[in-house]
Amino acid sequence: MDTLERYAPNENLRRDEAAWRAQNIDWHFAEIQLDVSNATDSSASGYSSITTLNFSSKRAETFIDFIHESVDEVLVNGTAVDLDSAVLDARIYLDNLRTDVPNTVKITGTALYSRSGEGLHRFVDPQDGQTYLYTQFEPSEARRVFACFEQPDLKTSYRFTLTGPAAWHLASNQPIVDEVLHDNGTKTVACAPTPPISSYITAVLAGPYHVVRGEHIQKLEDGEELSIEMAATCRASLAKHFDGEEIIKLTSQGLDYYHQLFDYPYPWGKYDSAFVPEYNLGAMENPGLVTFTERYVFTSQATEAQHEQRANTLMHEMAHMWFGDLVTMKWWDDLWLKESFADYIGTLANDEATDFTTAWTTFAARRKAWAYVADQMPTTHPIVADIPDLLAADQNFDGITYAKGASVLKQLAAFVGADAFRDAARAYFRKHAYSNTSLDDFLEALETASGRDMGAWAEAWLKTSGVPKLHVQYDTDEAGTITAASLIQSGTDPVTGEKIARPHVLSVGAYQLADGKLSRTDSARVELAGESAALDFLVGSKVPDLVLPNDGDETYALIEFDQVSRATLLAHLSGLTDSLPRATCWASLWDAVRSATLDAQSYVQAILDHAHTVTDAGVFGVLTDQLITSISKYAAPELRAELRTRAVGVLTGWLTEFESGSDQQTTTARTLARLARAGVAGQVIDAFLGEQPNQYQVTVDEQLLWASYIALAAAGRLDEAAEARMHEAAKAKPTSVALNAVRTALAARPDAQVKETAFDTVLMARDEQGELSNDALSATALGFTMGSAALLAPFEQRYWAAVLPVFETMGMEFATRVIEGLFPGHQDLDGAVEQNQALAAATNWLERHEGAPTALKRILLEERAELERSLKAQAYSRTSR
Repeated sequence: MDTLERYAPNENLRRDEAAWRAQNIDWHFAEIQLDVSNATDSSASGYSSITTLNFSSKRAETFIDFIHESVDEVLVNGTAVDLDSAVLDARIYLDNLRTDVPNTVKITGTALYSRSGEGLHRFVDPQDGQTYLYTQFEPSEARRVFACFEQPDLKTSYRFTLTGPAAWHLASNQPIVDEVLHDNGTKTVACAPTPPISSYITAVLAGPYHVVRGEHIQKLEDGEELSIEMAATCRASLAKHFDGEEIIKLTSQGLDYYHQLFDYPYPWGKYDSAFVPEYNLGAMENPGLVTFTERYVFTSQATEAQHEQRANTLMHEMAHMWFGDLVTMKWWDDLWLKESFADYIGTLANDEATDFTTAWTTFAARRKAWAYVADQMPTTHPIVADIPDLLAADQNFDGITYAKGASVLKQLAAFVGADAFRDAARAYFRKHAYSNTSLDDFLEALETASGRDMGAWAEAWLKTSGVPKLHVQYDTDEAGTITAASLIQSGTDPVTGEKIARPHVLSVGAYQLADGKLSRTDSARVELAGESAALDFLVGSKVPDLVLPNDGDETYALIEFDQVSRATLLAHLSGLTDSLPRATCWASLWDAVRSATLDAQSYVQAILDHAHTVTDAGVFGVLTDQLITSISKYAAPELRAELRTRAVGVLTGWLTEFESGSDQQTTTARTLARLARAGVAGQVIDAFLGEQPNQYQVTVDEQLLWASYIALAAAGRLDEAAEARMHEAAKAKPTSVALNAVRTALAARPDAQVKETAFDTVLMARDEQGELSNDALSATALGFTMGSAALLAPFEQRYWAAVLPVFETMGMEFATRVIEGLFPGHQDLDGAVEQNQALAAATNWLERHEGAPTALKRILLEERAELERSLKAQAYSRTSR
């Protein structure tokens, strides 16, 4: 790009535009003044936003990003510019810049409060009427709050000044250095300037937040001490549920661990952890002000798995303080340089620095499964992806960038050694602190630390797509003794069509069954450089009951078990007592169900036979989720009723078998409530909603209460009396959880008019009370989809007529929620797979709309692929009866 283009719409910044701007701009600092004093006034749509940017430019022209309600004044070096010529859609074009001295540009305008979780989100607490604000910017939403150069490789120092109600907690990335109270009941706080950071990790928090404070003292190598002020915040109405001291403790543990690992002191001054409502993500790594979903403030009994997941998220975000915040990718192609690293290092920290010592087991069962799903989609891509613009960047926060990348980095640590990996990270931070990098920069650090050429490894792992599959092949003599054995790698890169031939360093284990236990009797360390590697340690022995490639889960690959091993696992999985190999086996069997090589009914039976012996709370939760999905999506329709009845019988027995109040009992009760949506387990649901204590000795907390009402509604049993009790419960405790659950329950009722209303509500993102929030929209869509395929079939034609207008008129977050939420993905196989009307409609739409936005087509391609996978699994289930 040689010249500056003017066009509209222009929210979707292109990579070449960003590169052009980065070549010409040197950004010195930005002063941001935000006045949210009117936030409690529901009629106020926006707030004052004043930005002063100081930068040098090699050219007289550039553009500044600002998605606004209004732009009232633009001053360039003190001179006003003509707004009609300068302001075009989401950009402010300037053509009178100085090239000999720095420029000062001041932009005064009004920005909009958000309901979508993008930009500055405004939430009114239904319990006490208090108003809360927080920001979420990644990848490119800072421009919804203030004018800026919205791209990661234009870092600068930000100085935030915030004005709001005097009683409010106001915060940004750096500590407050000045505060002024005003006579009108407001105050203004000035924050210290940040070190150089990218716009997407700036942050603002404002509202009557409950605050828990702490301090972490970090001892440095020179004998000095680094004091880090910590705060953990949540809404005031959640304070009684908030274990802020635990958050402070975990934060201290993480800071100690990362300081030792990276040998680079925490560089951001303070460390705030803010738990916020209606959050689109799990968390965001804003330095000094990390935001988390308030789902991590547990209002119901929290299982060990929930606590572990929260700790893992906290460690993931803390890893970003170095990987991503201190050293940042130049453009979103290298998003993996922060997300893959944070996923890997965060899990490592959770395992080594906290009490959650099964973090890698949970990763194998849940996180890695996300990667396998994403990497088998038609939209799969290399870890180092091609990101031409911001819309593409927004969609690459996926299982490949996060969990596959983390899995590959775990394999990298095995490949070069943990010490070399650590030393490379340390050198990388020292060399590139407060700057931007690409893949080559990290590979250079790795090569120096390990003494190995990383080029071939990077080509094989980071620049190819698809999941490799591993299986063991052996020959035996007449006596059943193994005479030859090999580990075989197979698979095809779905993007290039070439064979997958990646280097692996892994262990292969041999297990024997004795007295109901599967014990490892032998193992070998194997370097698989291409298609196969000899397994000499098996030669001369009888065929083991189980041969487990990737024993220890060190590499990224699915396992195709031989017939003996699969049969052993289905019958004796509970005999495998080591948690990580057990999780690896469950994950590979689950993929076999999804790939239609293992029938769903066999997997359901395996769960019912063995899951109750699983002591890892995270894995147990994964298995109960898979139980639901196996029955509802992957089993032949004619088998589901019997499978649900069988599952309800077993799980009801578990309720009394497990200790009252235990994680397993809590998870089992919640699973029964989900099963009950299909009209089973009515007696159990009635007990949960009846007088307490119930016959199962299950504590009915907020989550189980509302899951039970949703089940009652979906099953068609929410009569007038039950509905009245539901509304009374929500009125008595009008939490956001309760109000959204009521939305789901009302939309879940199996009635055509109910579905019509819910469908229209989601499509318009409005109801009789006005615009929906992001969470309210998804809650309504969830209820709509709780219906038979026959009940929902009349809406399919309307869906396909609406998807393009929805995408073109709604923001990315709302459009994605609508299109994914209403997709007709739950289908019953009737005849051949290719004859399914919903699948054919998806195919036809994509064929007719080749010119549709790439981001929209990606959503629909993935939804179509999941539907096709579901139908193929149902067909396999039917033929395997």
